[in-house]
Amino acid sequence: QVQIVQSGGGLVQPGGSLRLSCAVSGFNLDEYAIGWFRQAPGKEREGVACTSRLEGDRYFLDFVKGRFTLYRDNDKNTVYLHMNSLTPEDTAVYYCARARRCNVYSVTEYDYWTQGTQVTVSS
Repeated sequence: QVQIVQSGGGLVQPGGSLRLSCAVSGFNLDEYAIGWFRQAPGKEREGVACTSRLEGDRYFLDFVKGRFTLYRDNDKNTVYLHMNSLTPEDTAVYYCARARRCNVYSVTEYDYWTQGTQVTVSS
């Protein structure tokens, strides 16, 4: 049974950092890409970043480049999204999802999603 369990998130001050984790089971992580998306109130879900099956292949949307990093630990079946220099504009519900290949511009590539976790950046 495919499961993706997300953890992390919460409230952080502007300029702070948070780490989100997605732990997977029921499939081999090294056979799938894991994408991160977010959805702010009143806005559509948008891509944030993605790590492909291939080691070292990572994709970031421009608005998080240089601030967010991805780490994939295939031994622990977990993908981490490290978010630094957070701003109030980063406030959203964040999701991770599984796909055969990375596509940070479309949600349709992804077949399993987490329920998401809230990230709030506020002073």
